Amino acid sequence: MLTTNTDASAETGLGPGDLVGLGSVDGTMLGLVGGKAVGLGVMTAAEFPVPAGFCVATAAYRRSVSLDGVLEEFDRATTEEDLVRLAGDARRRIMSAPVPPDLAESVAAAYRLLAVEKAPAVAVRSSATTEDLPEASFAGQHDTYLDVRGVGKVLDAVRRCWASLWSDRAVLYRAANGVDQREAEIAVVVQVMVEARHAGVLFTVDPMSERRTEMVVEAVAGLGEGLVSGTVRPDQYRIGPGAVSVRGSGELSRAQLRELWALGRCLEELFGSPQDIEWAYDTSGRLWITQSRPITTLFPVPEAAQERPRVYWSLNAYQGLTQPFTPIGAYLIRLRQMSFQPGLAGSGIAPQIPGVHGWLYWDVTDGAYSDSRRARLAHLIDAFTAPAGRALLDHADELRPSSGIDPLACAPPREHRAHWWRVVYALAFPRAARAGIVARSEKLVSRYAGPARASAEERLDFVERVAPEVARIELDLPREYAGQRAAQIGSRLLSRVAGEAEINAVFRGVPGNPTTEMDLSLWRLSRRIRDDAACAALFAEHDPARLAAGYAAETLPETLQQGVSRFLREYGFRARAEIDLGVPRWSNDPEPVFAMLATYLLTTDPAQDAERYFTDAAHAAERTLRELVGRLPLRRLPHAVAAGFMLRRSRALRGLREHGKVYLMRGYAHIRDQLLLIGEDLVRHGRLTRREDVMFLVPAELRSGLGGEDLRATADERRARYARECRRPRVPSLVLSDGRALELRGQPAGDSSGQSLRGLAAASGVVTATARVVHDPNAVQLQPGEILVVAATDPGWTPLFLTAGALVSETGGLTSHGTTVAREYGIPAVVGVSDATRVIRTGDRITVDGSAGTVTIHHD
Repeated sequence: MLTTNTDASAETGLGPGDLVGLGSVDGTMLGLVGGKAVGLGVMTAAEFPVPAGFCVATAAYRRSVSLDGVLEEFDRATTEEDLVRLAGDARRRIMSAPVPPDLAESVAAAYRLLAVEKAPAVAVRSSATTEDLPEASFAGQHDTYLDVRGVGKVLDAVRRCWASLWSDRAVLYRAANGVDQREAEIAVVVQVMVEARHAGVLFTVDPMSERRTEMVVEAVAGLGEGLVSGTVRPDQYRIGPGAVSVRGSGELSRAQLRELWALGRCLEELFGSPQDIEWAYDTSGRLWITQSRPITTLFPVPEAAQERPRVYWSLNAYQGLTQPFTPIGAYLIRLRQMSFQPGLAGSGIAPQIPGVHGWLYWDVTDGAYSDSRRARLAHLIDAFTAPAGRALLDHADELRPSSGIDPLACAPPREHRAHWWRVVYALAFPRAARAGIVARSEKLVSRYAGPARASAEERLDFVERVAPEVARIELDLPREYAGQRAAQIGSRLLSRVAGEAEINAVFRGVPGNPTTEMDLSLWRLSRRIRDDAACAALFAEHDPARLAAGYAAETLPETLQQGVSRFLREYGFRARAEIDLGVPRWSNDPEPVFAMLATYLLTTDPAQDAERYFTDAAHAAERTLRELVGRLPLRRLPHAVAAGFMLRRSRALRGLREHGKVYLMRGYAHIRDQLLLIGEDLVRHGRLTRREDVMFLVPAELRSGLGGEDLRATADERRARYARECRRPRVPSLVLSDGRALELRGQPAGDSSGQSLRGLAAASGVVTATARVVHDPNAVQLQPGEILVVAATDPGWTPLFLTAGALVSETGGLTSHGTTVAREYGIPAVVGVSDATRVIRTGDRITVDGSAGTVTIHHD
């Protein structure tokens, strides 16, 4: 029944615009034959066993189908209902239009050439230009018809495949993945059917655990359609190094499993990525491949050619990012983290920072495999990305020490010590000490402003010279130790009469935190807008994007125009995900500022005034301090006086914790300004499409561009890949080089009964309110008092804290920016809650207990 591949276009006399034999398809023909056919063609050319067939190309679809008017309406569709309605219109047009006679004759001729039989059984399969791609598989979105016999039925199946391009699920899938509906086209593959004794799928990576060293085979008797549709329970085989486990009847032989294993490895090498392979054994025992596509769901991890898996800690998660770094952001963050390396080495963290597609990692293998350092490493990890540190300890049995690890390989961390007189001076005169630190910091950061007039080459020279200095600005700034030491001493003096949560309550409403000052400055602007009828009306009538456009055109009312301008002059260097230099600052794109103002304007109750709430939090903290100190008995009066003094001095100096980050961001802003000017020069010379594309290049590449190299294709490819990676639904904090994410054992995230979710108690208090799950702080209006449920936070999220009732985060720790600000605002916070954004839904009523570290969902 099976024959060799035939070049159908040559046999029928048609050009390749309508029909192409699979033997003539190569990797450059995606737009002509679609993703499925490209995969089959590449495998055919590499002499893999692919059934014979031909492809009805996209050109045939275009000249056979007219969707004039419908495609234009897709541009205006704003709701899921609109998309579904238009999809139905498109399908009806396709099914009512006849196949052109000349195309029908060509398909008939190619069909007859497939086998010696008069009416061979064939599979008619969709092959869209947007499917089976490395970034999105579109698996199951388009139709396939099996065991089709006769020219008439083949032509009908071709037309039905065309119509499936506009199935509801395909249209919604494209919308969700950011694919332009007008760019979607489809080809159709017609292949001889395999008379299958067994069929199934082979995953060259376990799709559940993501373990790269293990393959999974699922098999059924006969055709594999029941497996794909989910109507048949398959046998399952897990094939790992030297071991095979079987679930089911196990009808495949060891020889067949070895053949499938070898096939999987060969196809991984051919396509350069893990594969999802559809296969079949015919009645003679011969193996055939009917499809191979990339597995697109695997999280990118660095490869490690070693028997022992390496352990990686996500630098993105550590920085509170749920998105990848841009190339220029990765360049700067590597410089920054290297400056901290001497203090990290004692925990077993290697100096190299590998990365894949903008996902960066610390290699913590030495610390994870060391019995003497694992606990210290876990504590450090949990301080920023809980519960990943506890997960590391949970898997200690898998991370046994190896003789290859030198327990003395890493030096112990160096303690930073301040001169004693500076500590004494700061404790005696905290305001003067703070003012001195700020003045010296201003002087330091002013060195990085960059030249006002210079050539692009001179600007790049400046960037390369100062980037390493800016990256270590937090270490070079005058540093404040007195407040830290005072808090430690005061806490120790009260340790017998007060718990950690009570001590933390002393640090609500602390003065001098630049992030808090930023949030309150924006709040005060919102009150001025509320009291200005014209400004308030604008927010009621227009969305933040429209308001930002009005600001750029300088057409807003004076109160709003000047107020936002003043705010951006002082805080325009900040942004969400600001640790990535490639992310636009608020001064580049003020739309997020208008979005936050719109959120603040929802608060009309005077009792919820954020400024008053912050002041009340400070007064409550002072009352708590007095109450804690008063618990000490009279005989310990000196300890009580000392504890009160130390904690009050710590409050006065504690705001400087955010000081270093602020000046780092100001240094970043100076570098970004210079890079954008370089981008403008490259655009003028036709080497970049837009000035912001410099953020997808590194200095050495920019140097080549200034020398004449066209950088447009490189920047466009990286920008597209960045957009694809931003759509990943999760960022595991701790992963192994074999692909597994280390998760807590025996910790169910929750269930429909209202079971409490557990996390890390990060800010005390109990609140019951409505949850709002937020993935982007720039695109949400948080109702006053709602509980903010997020994957991670950084300082760009903190303006939402002013009106939030509480915070729940999937990651974070006691020292992360989000929890620090939450404590200062006095809102309860629980972090390190696994799968919180999946288990909790917007609208759920939940209770956050920031003292116990629990979140309870009230499903009633």
